[in-house]
Amino acid sequence: MPLTNPADEYRAKAAHLRALARLESKRALGREYDRLARAYVRLAEQADRNSHTDVVYEPPTRDDSFRLGDD
Repeated sequence: MPLTNPADEYRAKAAHLRALARLESKRALGREYDRLARAYVRLAEQADRNSHTDVVYEPPTRDDSFRLGDD
């Protein structure tokens, strides 16, 4: 069953990377997996914040009275 939102997907990826970090025998590679896991946690937190924000795009209206360079 697929996860329902990006934040959950990022958290699942972070958990997977943390597991890889624990299992990795090369210390440097384990640290990189852990660093990537922390980045995915930050992405999840940002996705949570974004999910509570309503962004509405309103195209600019045409206004012939305003043109760049006209004073």
